[in-house]
Amino acid sequence: MVYDDAYFMSIALEQAKEAARQGEVPVGACIVQDNQVIATGYNRRELDQNALAHAEILAIEQACKVLGGWRLHRCSLYVTLEPCPMCTGAIINARIQRIVYGAKDSKAGCCGSVCNMTAMPFNHHPRITSGVLEEECMAQLKEFFKALRR
Repeated sequence: MVYDDAYFMSIALEQAKEAARQGEVPVGACIVQDNQVIATGYNRRELDQNALAHAEILAIEQACKVLGGWRLHRCSLYVTLEPCPMCTGAIINARIQRIVYGAKDSKAGCCGSVCNMTAMPFNHHPRITSGVLEEECMAQLKEFFKALRR
């Protein structure tokens, strides 16, 4: 069976829900190769007390272990929030072929919102698809921050 972007984004959304359950900003990610999920991740910055513990970074780390190498050139990364500069840099360095994200990030997004690092003259240029399940991704973030303010 061939799955679509909405299917894989729903897996990233489940990861984001797990982050929220643990008191983390609800961002989730999954990495797909050949129509199969090979890695998942969710924000763990507070849990791990580590600024690097973003969903994308954790998923990339897991995918590298699963595939036995750092080149993820046959992979797509699905993430509920537009990647930040650190994550976009890691995506470029890992040679991920495609970034699919849900909600835009007007404060730190580097796949088109604040800037587009994938269009800069680096050695790799992943394709970007934005807005997949955008309303669901944004609603999850808004609800989390609304509850945090209470």
